[in-house]
Amino acid sequence: MSSDAALAWRVEAVCFNAFPSLKQAILQGWLLRFSNGVSRRSNSANPLGPKSALPEPVIEQIEALYRGQGQPTIFRVPSFLTGLNEQLAACGYRSEGETCVLYGAMDGVAAAPDASVNISPDPGTEWLAAMAVLQRHTEAQRDVYGRMVRAVAIPAAFAGLRIDGRLAALAYGAVSDGLLCYESVITDPTRRRQGLAWRVIAAIAAWAHDQGARGVCLQVEAANMPARALYERFGLTAELYRYRYWRQPEAAG
Repeated sequence: MSSDAALAWRVEAVCFNAFPSLKQAILQGWLLRFSNGVSRRSNSANPLGPKSALPEPVIEQIEALYRGQGQPTIFRVPSFLTGLNEQLAACGYRSEGETCVLYGAMDGVAAAPDASVNISPDPGTEWLAAMAVLQRHTEAQRDVYGRMVRAVAIPAAFAGLRIDGRLAALAYGAVSDGLLCYESVITDPTRRRQGLAWRVIAAIAAWAHDQGARGVCLQVEAANMPARALYERFGLTAELYRYRYWRQPEAAG
């Protein structure tokens, strides 16, 4: 396995660890994740290695498990695996949600402690409430998201920056296998273009450096050019790979 491929699989693993699903199952080289519909990433079938394949019987078994959970089948396929996209398209699955996986060496990112950024190893009630508001979660989504982030088992930092007494920028990061993975980076829409997200992710990077992280990764929608530009300036200059989702035909739309 090449060094690039090995890094890609390490990033896949830390991203799973940083954003756990409520339920999961492993079947024929695929990790099936179930979280009551909160985010496609935590409700999709994911390959676990370079030999993950999708013969028709495996697709049928995976579909049966998602059907049993009352959810559509969604496959998440990284760009470094060939043939799977074409196979799913031939089965009538529809592509959506193309995402870039960005990476940078820890020494190249703008890590900086910030006394105004509060960092906690656990998501507190106020942090979760602010996240629910900024992400426009329903009560059901708020409950599921809270259960998911409380289930993070690797070292994590939940960060918030308060402006005029209110949390205006939030994110968290988690460290595994020498890599920091950012999750849920968000800013109050009325406070954008003030550098708040930069301060939050810089403070998390400083924390992660002390945890022994030597690389930094993040997943961002391919079409979100402002966010991608921000992360590139921050030091996440390499696009390691992309992935896209493939949604079960009868559940599309």
